[in-house]
Amino acid sequence: MSKPIHYRTRVLDSLSAISANQWDALLSQQSNGNPFLSYAFLHALHESGSASANTGWQPRYLTIWDAGHLLAAMPLYEKTHSYGEYVFDWAWADAYQRHGFHYYPKLLSAIPFTPVTGNRLLARDQEARTALLDALQAQQASGAYSSIHILFPTQSEAELLQTRAYLLRAGIQFHWINQDYLHFEHFLSQLEQKKRKNIRAERRKVAEAGVTFRHIPGEEMQEEDWRFFKRCYDHTYADHHSSPYLNLDFFLRIGASMPQHLHLIFAERNGRKIASSLLVYDELRVYGRYWGCIEQVPCLHFETAYYQAIEFCIAKKIGLFEGGAQGEHKMARGFLPQKTCSAHFLAQAEFSDAVAHFLERETNGVADYLNELNDRIPFKSPKE
Repeated sequence: MSKPIHYRTRVLDSLSAISANQWDALLSQQSNGNPFLSYAFLHALHESGSASANTGWQPRYLTIWDAGHLLAAMPLYEKTHSYGEYVFDWAWADAYQRHGFHYYPKLLSAIPFTPVTGNRLLARDQEARTALLDALQAQQASGAYSSIHILFPTQSEAELLQTRAYLLRAGIQFHWINQDYLHFEHFLSQLEQKKRKNIRAERRKVAEAGVTFRHIPGEEMQEEDWRFFKRCYDHTYADHHSSPYLNLDFFLRIGASMPQHLHLIFAERNGRKIASSLLVYDELRVYGRYWGCIEQVPCLHFETAYYQAIEFCIAKKIGLFEGGAQGEHKMARGFLPQKTCSAHFLAQAEFSDAVAHFLERETNGVADYLNELNDRIPFKSPKE
């Protein structure tokens, strides 16, 4: 007869209450783990102050224990705004306010500032996962939060959440898929002629401007490299009239704690660095996260953030490159549309019904848009 498990729920306001070994051991049992879910990445976000109570990302990590053993956990935050999420619910918040209700604070399970799909319900087994979801629902029932939002879960998690009355919301990203390409020209040879010509022209403009590229593995990055990268990162936000989410301390922390998952690309001209991009990767995927420049060169963005990253994927034989949120322009550069999802539970029944009707219309629109995109994929037809 098996020993009964006595679950205990703990809500943590810091990952310091868990050891890195405990968290990463739980993560290693998930088939869709990625570097962004690692203790090193999440802890760096919190300890640097990038994702903290002061920035509107108050950690409320939900954990399930049996004695001293961590059985289940989820990255969970109390949010007082909707910045840095990449699934936009500002209209929902406005509707709440107009009807005299408070939308914030809300509970959000996501990787701050990081729109990548991955496990959100980390659990040793199905029984522990059920206990985790029960505990999450108890947080909602406390009346302290208007809603629960779980962004970019895996498909199996989304289906499980739907059985618990969560509303699913569809989205689209653009990913590059490595079809066992031998080199960049091999990849280009599979594209339509016009796309091949345009990409070659873009790369030629950068080369003729005297720009060269230098790749630095994470283990070789120095503080001065991170300082230049942060300068470029800040420029990108300044160009969009917004404030950067991540600080230098965060980048220095991940550089020290998870260098095996990091890769910097520098663009240089006349002996000085003018742009950079950061890749986060594991053996299955490359994630293009951040880029920026301090000097404008035509097509420099495409070369630094996309083409150099594609060459990295080919060289490392990595199968997938996720280039970030949105960006239909990526299709012209060999990326394909991929469906993403999020799950939402709203406590107010009348608002939940209204959002459900909205999502039904929106989902149909996303499906039509996806069909339209698939009708104009950039690759040659089999007959060509």
